[in-house]
Amino acid sequence: MLTIDGLQHSNWSREIFEQMRAGGVTAVHATLVYHENTRETLTRFGEWNRRFEQHADLIMPVYEPADIQRARASNRIGVFFGAQNCSPIEDDIDMIAVMRRMGLMIMQLTYNNQSLLATGCYEAQDNGITRFGRQAIAEMNRTGMIIDMSHSSEKSTLEAIELSTRPVIISHANPSTFHAAKRNKSDKVLKAIAESGGLLGFSVYPFHLKDGPDCTLESFCNMVADTANLMGIDHIGLGTDLCQGQPQSVLDWMRNGRWSKEMDFGEGNKGNAGWPRPLTWFQDNRDFPAIIEGLRKKGFNETDVQKIMGLNWLKQLEDGTAPAI
Repeated sequence: MLTIDGLQHSNWSREIFEQMRAGGVTAVHATLVYHENTRETLTRFGEWNRRFEQHADLIMPVYEPADIQRARASNRIGVFFGAQNCSPIEDDIDMIAVMRRMGLMIMQLTYNNQSLLATGCYEAQDNGITRFGRQAIAEMNRTGMIIDMSHSSEKSTLEAIELSTRPVIISHANPSTFHAAKRNKSDKVLKAIAESGGLLGFSVYPFHLKDGPDCTLESFCNMVADTANLMGIDHIGLGTDLCQGQPQSVLDWMRNGRWSKEMDFGEGNKGNAGWPRPLTWFQDNRDFPAIIEGLRKKGFNETDVQKIMGLNWLKQLEDGTAPAI
């Protein structure tokens, strides 16, 4: 089974890479940065280069989709990079091509807030795609950098889909009909993502799930089945949003960056400000087989299970990351 996780931001270590191997993970979309600027993003690349050197028997970088198959053939996990904000390019459109050449395959146009490119899902006023955003979308299409609207507002997402000549994705979220979180997406958006040729990666982050940490595997698989009926089986995958082993300081950075003096609790609140309690059936990368069995029990055939677990992500990368001629 080819298993690709469409998003993680774990506290990377050899133990986690070994758990990935034990769980049958073929490749993972690793969050490189949130609010880091260009120089800081280069440092994150440098840190990963050291990991690739230190754990060369377990992991390898993915610069093109074919590297995922190479990783699989060598019994290693392929790691491909994404940014959860547009901060790595700052206000310089040329940085899109630079970052793509370095291995940044996916970039979100915003992380919750209004950015230079688009409006985030936490803003009261949805202004859509900005002038710079229109230029950035065209450049991302040209260079083969996938547009991710996971933390973006509805209008911005729909406009990005309309403006983009290539598929647009939501790497980690769930339908708002399943759980009405600000980060989850309406049926209108999900249909538009599918029509663009894009993909939704299902999140197992408890704040995105009905019943939170008490969400059952059966309930999750029911959601997957309902979404398959809405979007089509070729447009869904996994984007667990697993943040394994991360300290509170990382959660605070994700939510606040440098933009806020007051504590912003994001998807939590003052009374629930920390990391949510993990699901009983998905606590780390060794638990992917549980999802496979849950999908089978729900009635998905083997071909469809393989699409959800990784083949759809592989096709998305093949279609979306080759530079335009």
